[in-house]
Amino acid sequence: MELNYTPEQQAFREEVRSWLAANVPAEPLKSFDCEEGFAQHRAWEAKLNEGRWGMVTWPKELGGRGCDLIEWLIFEEEYYRAGAPARVNQNGIFLLGPTLMEFGTAEQKERFLPKMATGEEIWAQGWSEPNAGSDMAAIRCRAERQGDHYVINGQKTWSTRAVWADWLFGLFRSDPQSSRHHGLTFILLPLNTPGVTVRPIPQLNGLPGFAEIFFDDVKVPVENVLGGEGMGWHVAMSTAGFERGLMLRSPARFQETARRLVQLYLANREQADQDPAIGEAVMRAWLDAEAYTLNTYMTASRLVKGGKIGPESSTNKIFWSELDQRMHETALSILGLRGELLPEGPDAGDVGHWLDGFLFAQAGPIYAGTNEIQRNIIAERMLGMPRA
Repeated sequence: MELNYTPEQQAFREEVRSWLAANVPAEPLKSFDCEEGFAQHRAWEAKLNEGRWGMVTWPKELGGRGCDLIEWLIFEEEYYRAGAPARVNQNGIFLLGPTLMEFGTAEQKERFLPKMATGEEIWAQGWSEPNAGSDMAAIRCRAERQGDHYVINGQKTWSTRAVWADWLFGLFRSDPQSSRHHGLTFILLPLNTPGVTVRPIPQLNGLPGFAEIFFDDVKVPVENVLGGEGMGWHVAMSTAGFERGLMLRSPARFQETARRLVQLYLANREQADQDPAIGEAVMRAWLDAEAYTLNTYMTASRLVKGGKIGPESSTNKIFWSELDQRMHETALSILGLRGELLPEGPDAGDVGHWLDGFLFAQAGPIYAGTNEIQRNIIAERMLGMPRA
């Protein structure tokens, strides 16, 4: 494919670059998996919204700029190039936001999207359960309809950002007689609702990046259903497509990691070249990041013309999650024993983030549906192979 930008797109890039240069914090924010860092990142979301950069693809009246997906990719490239803070509300803006655009009522869009763009309301995802991880069709958490509200009972786990989040979007079994993907409803609920208990789960680095959530007779209004009762599976599959295929992990994230990996290799080349495989791995990482970028531009161009994300989102998810692992493994191979330093270590210097990134990359093949499940989807839905 031939990738050329229009004069309007080039002007947009310059506008993004200029604003970020003037506004990105001079010092890195603390991790959004601690309370202080979460508050700092929430404030950054508000700052982004002041420049109308909260989510550029949303309509202007809902807090966005009305940009298309190509402009969003341009924005992401400049965002990562500027070293801007990670998005603490990524579950909302990248996953729930597009889903609301597709399935939400006018009232729901007006109610939720502007506060999502400002960071006033941070969202957590409530899908996984103790016995329903990648197999979401096994969900058992119940939502019983009683007049104008639902009563929710059960448990969710591995809910990212839930410790300090304000709202949760989740999938609940509203028909007790149903099984598998039938009888599920997609519900939005505030985490300060009576009957909700949030318990932190520490990550590999010890910070509470996840939580388990318990529901004991939690009442949620019927108007908080997204897409209609019993339509939860259909709505969730759309959200999963955004999670695996395009929005959650823009190619700029991996391009920037590949760029830093090349710099790391060049700065330590004498040591790194003692193992010829390292130089080859660095080159492969850069090529793979560029290949993923071009493929994403191709997908975005198709979507701009009215196409949809299909089961090929599973191939994207496998590719970027395993690429992320390989790049960080290569970085640690270059660093040797120094690669074991955490960012807060007094002698970590500018290398501590590689171990932090490596630890997080281990989750990539698990969240958004394990890569084993994604390979089954590819085999059945793309290749037409029989189920094992």
